[in-house]
Amino acid sequence: MKILVAGAGKMGSWLIESLCLDYDVAAFDSDLTRMRYLFNTQKLISYDEIRDYEPDLVINAVNLEKTRVVFHELLPYLKEDCILADITSVKNGLYAFYQETGRRFVSTHPMFGPTFANVRDLAGQSAVIIKESDEEGKAFFRNFYKSFNLNIFDYSFLEHDQTIAYSLATPFASTLVFASCMKKQEAPGTTFRKHHEIAKGLLTEDDFLLSEIMFSPFALEQLEKIGDKLEYLEEIIRSKDFQKMREFLGSVRENI
Repeated sequence: MKILVAGAGKMGSWLIESLCLDYDVAAFDSDLTRMRYLFNTQKLISYDEIRDYEPDLVINAVNLEKTRVVFHELLPYLKEDCILADITSVKNGLYAFYQETGRRFVSTHPMFGPTFANVRDLAGQSAVIIKESDEEGKAFFRNFYKSFNLNIFDYSFLEHDQTIAYSLATPFASTLVFASCMKKQEAPGTTFRKHHEIAKGLLTEDDFLLSEIMFSPFALEQLEKIGDKLEYLEEIIRSKDFQKMREFLGSVRENI
């Protein structure tokens, strides 16, 4: 199988390095410096070279904002049976896009951004494979993710975005609120330091990606739950009601 990875950023480079020893892999990126240190990989710099390469699978690894733009740019240079693949964190609108193209596709989500995960040891991390995807594409990514001992979840496009609103929008919102209340002051607490590190890591992510996750049609429901719980906690604190605090802490422990 010949694989083209479009976008040699953090995830794109990881994909290229992980695939190039077992497959014929080519990289394509408008920023040529990103491809400088890639090994055992063809480095393509024009659409004509992509057409001549004739990939069987194109993995679109650019940032979320440009995913559909890059697909549209690549389509005229791809053979008809080439499988389109994306690894986006938010799938909203992608299913309709794939249906419009009439192309075979596979949509997945490796849920371990390089910001937080050790990409050299991914055992126990997770990945999602979208149910509506092409069978051959799903089989390829299933085998690929299994080689890293990832936990694999099969979700529909809808189920994926609902889950992401819960698993990403909720902690992202909590972290953003925490970070927005920080001030220039040393804080010796271990818990504070851990939250601080999480916040710094989160804020290295692309602004468009963070916005799209927070703008998910399912994120607002999660934020409203956070708001309700904060209001309730505020009431307990104002009244200094120890019994209610114990009950609240007990319910939180049950949740986790």
